[in-house]
Amino acid sequence: MRASDFDLTPFTPVNHLWPALVERLGRERSQQAIRQALDLQRMRGHEGTLPVLFTETCGLALASTDLVREQTGLNSHGERMVLILSSRSQEVQLLQEL
Repeated sequence: MRASDFDLTPFTPVNHLWPALVERLGRERSQQAIRQALDLQRMRGHEGTLPVLFTETCGLALASTDLVREQTGLNSHGERMVLILSSRSQEVQLLQEL
């Protein structure tokens, strides 16, 4: 999926997707999914992209940071950031790994 294929306008920013993912997968597997998203960013991304982790499948993609800001209002410019996205509930959460 290319960054231009995303339409995030129907998605609502929330703060509960990460805790829900940890509850469903466990802390270790959830952290591994985040590390894999960050690896994708390092291998295929650039300063203008952000890794996206799909909660239902743990699938990964890259999205444009400008698109994320324009369509959700979330400022995703920064280090080690991952957008967690639930297609089912149409919710997103921006997570910064420390």
